[in-house]
Order: sequence, then C-alpha cells, then structure tokens
Amino acid sequence: MIRVRDAKKWIQNGARRVEILNGISLTIPAGQFVAVLGASGSGKSTLLGLLAGLDSPSEGEIWLDGVAIHNLAENELAAVRGRKIGFVFQSYQLIQTLTALENVLLPYELNIEGDGLSKAQRLLGEVGLAERMDHYPVQLSGGEQQRVALARAFVVDPPILMADEPTGNLDSVNGRMVMDLLLERNRAMGTTLVLVTHDPEVAGRAGRRIVLKDGEIVEDTLPGEQAAPDSGTHRVQSEKKNG
Repeated sequence: MIRVRDAKKWIQNGARRVEILNGISLTIPAGQFVAVLGASGSGKSTLLGLLAGLDSPSEGEIWLDGVAIHNLAENELAAVRGRKIGFVFQSYQLIQTLTALENVLLPYELNIEGDGLSKAQRLLGEVGLAERMDHYPVQLSGGEQQRVALARAFVVDPPILMADEPTGNLDSVNGRMVMDLLLERNRAMGTTLVLVTHDPEVAGRAGRRIVLKDGEIVEDTLPGEQAAPDSGTHRVQSEKKNG
C-alpha cells in the first residue's frame, strides 16, 4: 500500500519559489493499477518520483508498503527502493556497456551465480528475449530494450512497480506488448502498478485514473465512476477500495 499525506514539492529559483505539487493526499491499495495523467508540467512525473523515493517532498508524508520514506537518509531510501520498487523509464535507462543479461542482473549487483542468474535468464525468456541475452543495448530495438528494462524491474519480485511513460518511445505493437507484460505482472503477482502516461488507450486499461493539473489532483476515478473535481474524492474512493 502507498499512502501520501499533504505532499508538497517546490523548487527555489532565486528569490522565487516554484510550486510543483500542492498538497497531494491519496491512498493506493496493494495490487491496484493506477494511471496518472495530466498535461506537461502538471506534476505527474514529480509525483511518481516522490512515490518511488527518487526525490523527497518539501513537505508532507509518504508511506511505502508500511515504511515512512519521507524522512529517510539516501542510503536507507536506496535500500527500500531495492527491496520494494521496480522502476521502468521511458528512455529505458540501460547500461550501454552491459549485455541484456547483465542489465537484468544489476539489482543483484551483477551476481552471476545462483538464483539471480537463473531468474534473470528465465525473465528474459518470458519477455521474448531468450536469444538476445548476450546482446548490448545498441544491438537491440527500442521495444527489445524496454523489455530488458521490464525484466530488470521484475527480477527481485518487488511488491510495487512504477513506470514513467513506458510506451512513450514505442510504436503501437511494442507498446501493447510492454503493457501486456506489466498487466500480467499486476494480475498474476498482485503487484501494485503506478504508471504515468499521456496515452488514453494505456490509461483505459487501468483500474483507477488520477488526473493532475497545476500540481493538484483534479480527478480520481475507479471503473464505472464519473470523473469529478477533486474535493476529497480520492480519499473516499481509496477508503471504499480498502473496505
């Protein structure tokens, strides 16, 4: 479960403070697939970075699978990320000097023996890259690189997956393949999936859609519900989802 309470984020630009997120509060139950939408500059990638512990809020609280991450030191945050989060980026973020297999093994710090190796090989097979394990990123297509990134995100069985525009650089065929793999993980493993997207087709596959505007939640809808302006609805819906 992810809990956010009155999270704010700003940056100081000389004497001027630039507000990016303005008091975000929400609860994401374990196993839910949430799509976060909004125009460029709405704060959606910043919110995802805070949820993933890649950045810290200026104010507010963030709880990740029972751990308060908003006041952790960087080494403690890194440990939480390593255990609890798989992250998928739009630009793949593969190490160019490592093979596909070595990239997937990175969460194991390149331990190429034992369960880590066999698991990485199995996952690359599951994403359709059994014959490409020894290829370097430059030898792979964009879709293949993103599937390597998915296998890397899956390899430690994190309870939470976060993806920032994972289909943004892909054609429609590869985009659907990537989404199918993410959804399969969500459904088969009960993995929480939080995904930032601008693609209505991708968002339409989510169980819940959160829309940001100017750093605030303006819509928060579950299947079958009408979008409504943010007036605390995201808290009510989360409580209903939790029973």
